[in-house]
Order: sequence, then C-alpha cells, then structure tokens
Amino acid sequence: MKTKRLSSPSPVTLLGGGDLGEGDLALALGLAPLCIAADGGAEPALEAGIDLAAVIGDMDSVRPEALARVPPDRIHRIAEQDSTDFDKALRSVAAPLVIAAGFTGLRMDHQLSVLNTMVRRADRACLLLGALEIAFVCPPALDLPTRVGDVVSLFPLQPVTGRSAGLEWPIEGLDFAPGYRVGTSNRALGPVRIEMDGPGMICLLPRDLIAPVARSLLELPAHARWPAREEPRRGPPRS
Repeated sequence: MKTKRLSSPSPVTLLGGGDLGEGDLALALGLAPLCIAADGGAEPALEAGIDLAAVIGDMDSVRPEALARVPPDRIHRIAEQDSTDFDKALRSVAAPLVIAAGFTGLRMDHQLSVLNTMVRRADRACLLLGALEIAFVCPPALDLPTRVGDVVSLFPLQPVTGRSAGLEWPIEGLDFAPGYRVGTSNRALGPVRIEMDGPGMICLLPRDLIAPVARSLLELPAHARWPAREEPRRGPPRS
C-alpha cells in the first residue's frame, strides 16, 4: 500500500504505546526533538505536553478524546491490518535517523514484531531504546564507540555473515542464522568495527551508548546504508 511520506531533515523520535521508562522521553527527544507517535504512542506524548508532528496508524489503540487533541492534518490514518503500527510509521517517515521509544516491555509478540520490521526496513536507520539496551540493524559497516568490557550482542533475524575487529570473539567465518548460531554476550576490547555482508543482524549495546551510536549512524553516507527491499507479499492480518 502506498503511504504518504513524512520527511524531516533531522532525527525523529517515534513513540509507541509500550513501556516507557523513566527518562526515556527526555533521552529520545534530546537526540531527536521532532516527535511522531505510532497510534497509542500519542497518549503518553500528549500527557507529557509534547507537540506531536504526526500520529500514524490505524487509530485502534488511541482514545478518541486523546486523538481530538491532535490537529486533524497531523493524523495519518492507515486502515489496512496487514502490518503493525510501528511498520506503518517507520515506512511513512523519511528521516536520517529514527529513535524509537515505547516499543519494548509489555507484550513480547510486539517486541519481536518491532525487531522484524527493523530488519525488513533496514534501509531506515532506526535506533530502538530499551530499559537496559539499545538495538539497531547493523549497516554494511559501522565503527562502534564501545569501551573495554561492554557487552555487544549480535542476533540474526535471517542468515548473515560478517567480520569484526575489537570483539573478544571475532565473527569472521561464522554463519549466523535464526535457530542456529547467534552472538549473545560478546564483549568489546575497546572500540569495535562490524562489517556485514547483508542486512539481518540486530546489534544490542548498553543503553548509555545511545548518543555516540546515534552520531555514528547519522554520519553514514547514503551509499553506506542498505538499499530498500522490494515489498514482500503481505502475510495474514495482525491485530
């Protein structure tokens, strides 16, 4: 389905209706002041007095009285039920970086769906904020501002190979795949460089690295990012 694209030259905070920890909003907005909500994410934003640039989704998770507080021209209703509100929002926003908050905690199926969408939309730079970690799809190559002893977890959502420098357990020569080999709890020996042969690898790092990792993702030129994938055939409807 063709969706109206919302463009921003600067990073965007995308809010969901999941768990928002103390300080999550301030941390995300400090890095990406323009705020967009995915459906039910409008409610915590409005409660915090945030001026929403847009609300995107099928609008089945936000109360009508809350939605009435958003100017009509900022409401982007996408009625189809073949994708989640996170997917609807991520595919509708063109920005150099999206900081996604409020998409972890609560329902596990929603968290898995968010990670799946991040890989599916690997051409969109998206940094997922969790309670203890941040997560993002590894681009073709990225230098990470890690410190000695930092946990670096690599979790594949499709078969993928790559190389690393600065990890205690290098990944070169390893075949990663869901249900086979994963890279949980590797450790940094200092700054780390990761190179991937294709999209599909989720990298998880300590939460306090969000600002320097965001800068590293923003500095990637267009040719150093994954290209957009051809839209796959829709699966069964999701609630």
